[in-house]
Amino acid sequence: MASGRPLSTAEGFLCGGVAASIAVTVSNPAEVAKTRLQLQGELAKSGTQKVYKNALDVLGKTYKNEGIRGMQRGLGPAARRTVPYAYQILLNGSRLGFYEPFRRNINSLIGRRPDEQLASTAVLAGATSGAVGASLGNPLFLIKARMQAYSPALPVGAQHYYKNSFHALSTIFRAEGVRGLVRGIDAAILRTSMGSSVQLPSYNLTKNFLVSRDILPANSTWTFLASSAVSGVCVCIVMQPADTALTRVYNQPTVVGPTGKLVGTLYKNPIDCLWKTAKTEGLRGWYKGSTAHFLRIAPHTIITLTANDLIINLYKKIRDRDI
Repeated sequence: MASGRPLSTAEGFLCGGVAASIAVTVSNPAEVAKTRLQLQGELAKSGTQKVYKNALDVLGKTYKNEGIRGMQRGLGPAARRTVPYAYQILLNGSRLGFYEPFRRNINSLIGRRPDEQLASTAVLAGATSGAVGASLGNPLFLIKARMQAYSPALPVGAQHYYKNSFHALSTIFRAEGVRGLVRGIDAAILRTSMGSSVQLPSYNLTKNFLVSRDILPANSTWTFLASSAVSGVCVCIVMQPADTALTRVYNQPTVVGPTGKLVGTLYKNPIDCLWKTAKTEGLRGWYKGSTAHFLRIAPHTIITLTANDLIINLYKKIRDRDI
C-alpha cells in the first residue's frame, strides 16, 4: 500500500463499494445465467425437460429473445441503475471496508498483534463483515434476484414482473410490509458469510505468499490479479450451495399462512431448501449453475479485489500527497 496512515472504515467502505460497482457491470450477464439455471428443474426429479442446456445456452437464448436488456436484467436502463449499484456499495463496501477493522480487533481480543495475519481470525472477520453486508443489502439483493429470474420468453421458476427496482420495492412493501423486504435474510447471511469467510483471507494469503517469496512485487497489478483469481475459485466452491438456496428462497411463490402473513410455499429457510433440493435433485442440485457461477464470480472477484487495491493505492497517494 502507499505510505501514510491506514484507511478509516468509511474510506475502506467507499473504495470497496466503487470497486464492486465496476465489477458488477461486467459480471451481471453471467449472474443472470446462474440465477436461471439454479431455478431450472426446481424440486423436480431428473429427466424433466430443460429450457436451458448450460450457461452459454442461457446467454445465447437470453440475447436472442431479450437482447442486451435481458442480459443485463437487474441493472436495467439508467433510471434503474441506482438501486443495484447501491446494493453493491452496501454489500461489498461493508465486506471490504469492515474486514480489516474486524480482523485487527479480533486479533487484539485474543492477545495477538493487530497486524498479524492469522487464518482463523481472517476467516472470522470475513464471515462477520459478510454478514453485515448481507443484512444491509438484503432488500436490494432480493429484487435483483427476482428481476434476473424473470423472462417473458423462456421462464423458469416463479416469475415476478417489476417495471424497475423502485417499483419492485414498493410492490413488495405494499404486499408484505417490512417483512417482505427482509425475506430470505437468513439465506443471504449464510451465503455471503460463507463466501466472505474465504474470499479476503484467500486473497490476502495468496498475495502474502507471492510477495514474501519474491515471486511478484507487492504493488504489482499482476499480484492483485493472481491473488484475486485464486480467491474467486475458493469463493465459488464454498459459496455455491448457499447461493443456490438463496436464489430459490428469494424467488419462491408466497401464500397467506395460518397467521395471516405471507409465507413461502416451497421452503421454510435455507437449510430446508438445501435438504429438499438434495432429497429431490440429489447433491448435484446444490451445484446447478456452478459453471455460470464461476463465470460470474471469477471476473467479479478479480475486478473487485484488483480495483479495490488499485483504488486504495491511488486514493492514498492523492490523500497523503501533501503530508
